[in-house]
Amino acid sequence: MSLVIGLTGGIASGKSAVSNLFKEMDITVVDADIEARLAVMKGESAYVKILAEFGEDILLDNGEIDRQRLGSIIFYQEEKRQILNEIVHPEVRKRMRDQVEQAIKNSEEVVVLDIPLLFESKLTYMVDKTLLVYVNDETQLKRLIERNNLSEGDARARIRSQMPLSDKIKLADAVIDNNGSIADTKKQLLEILEQFGITKNNHN
Repeated sequence: MSLVIGLTGGIASGKSAVSNLFKEMDITVVDADIEARLAVMKGESAYVKILAEFGEDILLDNGEIDRQRLGSIIFYQEEKRQILNEIVHPEVRKRMRDQVEQAIKNSEEVVVLDIPLLFESKLTYMVDKTLLVYVNDETQLKRLIERNNLSEGDARARIRSQMPLSDKIKLADAVIDNNGSIADTKKQLLEILEQFGITKNNHN
């Protein structure tokens, strides 16, 4: 039976770096963000529902959804964010479940579901173990401003739209402290896999 690990973090906590470490070990990673993008492609059922709810102002010239424009609406309006989540999340969950089933069929030892809002969206039932990528508040703010070229106010609004990382620590089965180097992060990841009963010798 495959072990399904739910990988989560906060915005700019370095979850992608950990996701890449899994991929380097030839472990299947199913990324909720990628699945969410695919779920809202032109012609998909979620696309039609989003258009009905938010109007055509959110479209690019080519008819695809302008994610930045949609993002700027939902980051500041809780109610709109809820509506969008109710449209997109069921589609994304279905797409992810299909891939987990495929990994189990392929007898893969581990499959990772990379879900940014694992706890907020109450998706822990989809996984066997939860792994949180943690950074402190100052590091998170600094990385987000640098990565997305945001003002401090915009960066703080995005961070505030998520559950604080300090709260997620209490919910996670294991935590990677990602304030240090990538080598340090990898060392912690291998130790956690060992705790989860995955032999790291196969994954050096």
